[in-house]
Amino acid sequence: MSAPAPAPRPPALPVTFRPTRTRIVLLTVGVAMFAAVTTVTLLLDKLSPPEQVSFIFTALLFLAVLALLSRPKVVADDDGVTVVNLTRTRRLAWAEILRVNLRAGDPWVFLDLSDGTSLPVLGIQPGIARARAVEDARALRALAETRGTRPEQPGGTRPDQH
Repeated sequence: MSAPAPAPRPPALPVTFRPTRTRIVLLTVGVAMFAAVTTVTLLLDKLSPPEQVSFIFTALLFLAVLALLSRPKVVADDDGVTVVNLTRTRRLAWAEILRVNLRAGDPWVFLDLSDGTSLPVLGIQPGIARARAVEDARALRALAETRGTRPEQPGGTRPDQH
């Protein structure tokens, strides 16, 4: 019988977690697509100015959507965590976070909160960088466990430890 693996050491604060590779891919594709559509639109002589504006506006709209998809991040500091998802930002105190979950097959991390709800955290997602997402989830979990106020059971264990 082997001893359990030691808990990861929490990172120094403040720390920001974000899916960097996904962000790079989304923004690169968005800028390249915008440049290509704009160039082709301006080179086509058969398009009227309103049609050109329409094509460029549509390319700009696609770029904006991809930029929105690249927005998620998690910022942890001494006072708590700021979760930035696609259209919402939520600030949480450390005491509000009961558990950090990233199970096999999950598209991103989920935080179990003290109010009984679960908050998706799109800033840590295993998409194209699974190892990095697992490392980030462990770091956030270590921070939540050391800074949170979950009650300990007799014997020094927390309710979720076996």
